[in-house]
Amino acid sequence: MDQTQGKARVEPVQLSRDSRIHFRCGKDLPCYTQCCRGLDLVLTPYDIIRLKKRVGLPSDEFLAIYTKPELLFQTDLPVPTLRLLDDPEQSCPFVREEGCLVYTDRPTACRYYPVGAATMRRQYADQSEEWFFLVKEPHCKGHDCPDEWSIQEWRDDQGAKEYDQINAPWYDLVVRKRSIPPNVKFSEKAKAMFYMASYNLDHFRRFVFESSFLEVFPLPPEKAEEVRRDDVALLRLGCEWLKGVMFRHGDMQVGEEHARRRMEKRGKAK
Repeated sequence: MDQTQGKARVEPVQLSRDSRIHFRCGKDLPCYTQCCRGLDLVLTPYDIIRLKKRVGLPSDEFLAIYTKPELLFQTDLPVPTLRLLDDPEQSCPFVREEGCLVYTDRPTACRYYPVGAATMRRQYADQSEEWFFLVKEPHCKGHDCPDEWSIQEWRDDQGAKEYDQINAPWYDLVVRKRSIPPNVKFSEKAKAMFYMASYNLDHFRRFVFESSFLEVFPLPPEKAEEVRRDDVALLRLGCEWLKGVMFRHGDMQVGEEHARRRMEKRGKAK
């Protein structure tokens, strides 16, 4: 949309990692923290891991207090979006006039800003294609600064690499869903599984260790111990599990032999 209407404008130019932009953010700019208000911010799984630890809450409590669920555009998949303060500016709950209270653990989208990322997978292709775009908001003066970066340099400077690497298996799930016909819908149970394994990791950990999960998908002892104590390892397991049960791809599919044994076990239990 045009800036004269007070809306952000996305430049209709497809950028690569080597494309160069002019941008700077700092307390000396009059627009400082304005980009932290009136947000529509989708949180990634690693965002939740970092933020819940920062505020000292289990994942279910963090999600209930700081987020609200929405369906991700063109996927019908549930994702958490940041719950804004009920103030005139609809501010981020972590922003103050002096800056961000959780800056070192800020979400992925905040690290990318003013760069946006897009990913697509062509039908029958094994690899996803990635490109970038530039977002210009009318209040932002950072675009007028002479500081020049490549997209890759900006991402590196903002610490986005770690977030991208850890979120990569989850991004793959989202792209897989976008690549199938829109009339193919997941059940509400499948969507609840997606949300749990992606975001409510404390709940997913209980599911792994307190249900028959490990009977169907046994893990080596050292892997099980890593999953028990480390959220990132648990997220990787969850994404691999979702890829198998939702998309019938990878090593964690429920094959006919697993299904037969489970039916036999249920029959004996009766």
